[in-house]
Amino acid sequence: MRSLPVFALLALLACKDREQVVVTPPPVEPQRPAWVVSRPVSSLDYIGIGLASKSRADHQETAKKNALNDLASEISVIVEGNSLLYTLDRRSSFDESFSSTIRTRTTEQLEGFELVDTWENANEYWVYYRLSKARHAQIKAERKARAIGIATDLLTRSRASLQGGDLKGAFDQGLRGLIAMKEHWGENDLVDVGGKQVPLVNELYSDLQKLTAGVQFAVLPERCVLDHGNGYKRELLITATYAANGRALDLVQLPVSIVYPGISGKVTELKTTDTEGRLRTTVQRVAREPGKAPEVVVRLNMDELVSKEQDPVLTKGVVASLTVPEKHIPIDLVMPKVFISATETNLGQPIGDAGLAQVVREEFTARGLRFVDRERDADLLLDLSSSTRQGGESNGFFTAHLDMSLTFRDRRTREVLHEGGRQGVKGVQLNYEKAGLDAYKKAAQDLRKDIVPAMIDGIF
Repeated sequence: MRSLPVFALLALLACKDREQVVVTPPPVEPQRPAWVVSRPVSSLDYIGIGLASKSRADHQETAKKNALNDLASEISVIVEGNSLLYTLDRRSSFDESFSSTIRTRTTEQLEGFELVDTWENANEYWVYYRLSKARHAQIKAERKARAIGIATDLLTRSRASLQGGDLKGAFDQGLRGLIAMKEHWGENDLVDVGGKQVPLVNELYSDLQKLTAGVQFAVLPERCVLDHGNGYKRELLITATYAANGRALDLVQLPVSIVYPGISGKVTELKTTDTEGRLRTTVQRVAREPGKAPEVVVRLNMDELVSKEQDPVLTKGVVASLTVPEKHIPIDLVMPKVFISATETNLGQPIGDAGLAQVVREEFTARGLRFVDRERDADLLLDLSSSTRQGGESNGFFTAHLDMSLTFRDRRTREVLHEGGRQGVKGVQLNYEKAGLDAYKKAAQDLRKDIVPAMIDGIF
């Protein structure tokens, strides 16, 4: 009976020995093709190899893009001396964003390439492109011929537009012609324009330089005098011309900016000349600038001169290198003369220099206004009256109330520019006299903060 369990155990072990153990071998990676292992070299083709990790959802598109970038990088670009790109690079007009844009355009415009092969394993995806050097040269020559045709036509149109006084149209056409040749800015080929051999890209850029630098502004009057007599407003007549072939062309529909310091901040007006090359603007509410004489700056508005359709990255470096004409017109801001008539008392007694009239003098003087001793010499009159009255006593503290009124008017017309005051301004101190002075101090704060700025605003 004891031998049965041993027999059963031996039988069980015998069955297990007959079971087959299945071992899964590791996956075998596909053999890498030669072009993945070692980059191909060809004297007949440009090569582009691209790799992307398959952990990316867009790994196929990424590998293709990388392959095309690689292909584009194989196409060497030699920047010729005296070419536009050479000139602008020396002037540091083009930044890295421009260079990046040019590279992107080159990649986007690749034509004639073919897919040679793709390869992938569990982690990688590879793409192999090639482009015949002969085919590329042919495509480039055809594209260049088309660009030259477009640019030459735009150059001719630009010069015709300028003769009609349309500098804005001339600039737009010239800039479009330059952009049409953007792939060839590093070259310096001679092209026939009007029977004359010229380097087309440089000729287009030179015309743009002449267009902006040749603009001249004339302004009447030559000095902008603002005083009380003209209400601190002055109209300016601005004329825009361009010297061509010994005569001055009136520039029509020319965008112009007018800038000057205003009371509420810098004033910028954007205007356009009329059919006679003129425009009018009114300068008003001008602010005094500490340590600097105010002026009006009339400037060619380059933002409006460049079409919004043009690629800002491509045009930025070109426009930044151009001369932008401007005209400076001095502003003679003649501040008004003021006569003050003040009656001020504290509890029935004259207050003298501790009153509000002194505060007005300080604030007006800081803003450039002048004071006179006779009414007939003044431009503006200020009538000011203030007085205090007892308000009562509580727990040893005395209260006084101040009432103030003022009228600010033009001496000649008697027009009221500002009228107002304060009633019941409270002062608290240890006696009535000091409480009255405290009320004057609080009223002075209102003068500086609110009333004087309102009076100044009434002047301008």
